[in-house]
Amino acid sequence: MLSESFISSIRAQQRTANTAIAKDVGIYLHTLQPNHALKMAFKKSSTPVNALAASSTHIFAAQAEKAVVHVYSRARGNQEALVAFPERIHSLSLIDDGVVVVGTAEGRLILWEVCTGRQVSTPAAHVQSISCLAATSSDLLTGSEDSNIHVWSVPKLLSLTAHETHEPLRTLSNHRAAITSLAVGHSSTTANLCVSASKDNTVVVWNYNTGDLLRTFLLPATPLCLALDPGDRAVYVGFEDGSAQLIEFIQPTSAVNPLYDTKMQNTPVQATLPPWIAPSEPGSMYCLGLSYDGTILLSGHASGKILQWDTGRRAFSGEVSDLNAPVTNLLMLSPFPEKRLTKVTTVVKPKLGEGNYTFTTQLIGNMGTNTFDRLLQGPGFPPKVLEDAIANFSRPVGTSSSGDEKLREENQELWKIVNEQKALQKKTWDKYSKLKSGGAGP
Repeated sequence: MLSESFISSIRAQQRTANTAIAKDVGIYLHTLQPNHALKMAFKKSSTPVNALAASSTHIFAAQAEKAVVHVYSRARGNQEALVAFPERIHSLSLIDDGVVVVGTAEGRLILWEVCTGRQVSTPAAHVQSISCLAATSSDLLTGSEDSNIHVWSVPKLLSLTAHETHEPLRTLSNHRAAITSLAVGHSSTTANLCVSASKDNTVVVWNYNTGDLLRTFLLPATPLCLALDPGDRAVYVGFEDGSAQLIEFIQPTSAVNPLYDTKMQNTPVQATLPPWIAPSEPGSMYCLGLSYDGTILLSGHASGKILQWDTGRRAFSGEVSDLNAPVTNLLMLSPFPEKRLTKVTTVVKPKLGEGNYTFTTQLIGNMGTNTFDRLLQGPGFPPKVLEDAIANFSRPVGTSSSGDEKLREENQELWKIVNEQKALQKKTWDKYSKLKSGGAGP
């Protein structure tokens, strides 16, 4: 049966004795569907908001007010490594499945390749700490307490070229207070969007590839977290007062997507939909997670509760769990994980000095059994393969055993005409060459 899971983290010690929760546990692996259950627990972690990431094999958790990341093996269920960094870490994210990105208290980015141990550090691009990160395979966005958002090129940051400068491509600077959350869209085109939340009580939608501001939404309270709809049609916002709100980008009465209506882009809009309120008082909403199909919204709160919301009814659905300490991160795991050819069995700790570039991993995928798959894995196509491919283009097109006899006859007639034209062309060329070399003659 298809199942969906998620990972949660807490910060600080549990507030009261709770026999249902194991002692010293800081990270939990849950099953969400078909029925909620705690599958696994990882001990000795106190993770701040926006500082948890998970690959297919490991969980990476920055530690609150420390320059340390705890690395946990998902297969073995234990802590594999403790990785120290030069500055206190305020945020953490993952690029693809093998590059950990941390944002520091000094406004600096540090990238760590877990298969090689290579570490890349940028200058302090932000004047205050980096509070949140969002990444795709090609772009990295950093939000800071200084109210700015920087857009970075991942290939440039990870380039092995010595003269490559580590500077942001552009800066998104419409907010007037600290950035609390970033969410990046699901498109792979240059029109992909991102959404930012700020303590100035606004949510802004951007085209981060161009730097264009698409829409500004004014909110009734301070937003702390975001979750973007799987179709990028709306965003869910979690507030400091514990409520949630849906902001829709597309209006059913509009013929044009309002995000791309130039007449509306510079006009802030008041969010008018009513907030979603839980029957109890769960405390501030620190994090949000959306199920794969977008029908279930999870929220983590300061009280330690994880609540479930029905996005179709736009209402509170129930309490999923009580972790007895502030829930700081919710990571939703896809029920359709990406198939990979390699697996990181053990992370390679960051290396400060220059050294040999060694990639350490385990091959698990099938490299391909047919000829074409093997050719794709090679450095190029052999001359014999290219010659055969070119020769195939010049052969008559065959017909099926049950093909139409009339079509076969037409093909034969066409090839007869083609061959006659080729013979005439060759005869004309020979005559021309003879006349050119021997002169016109008497």
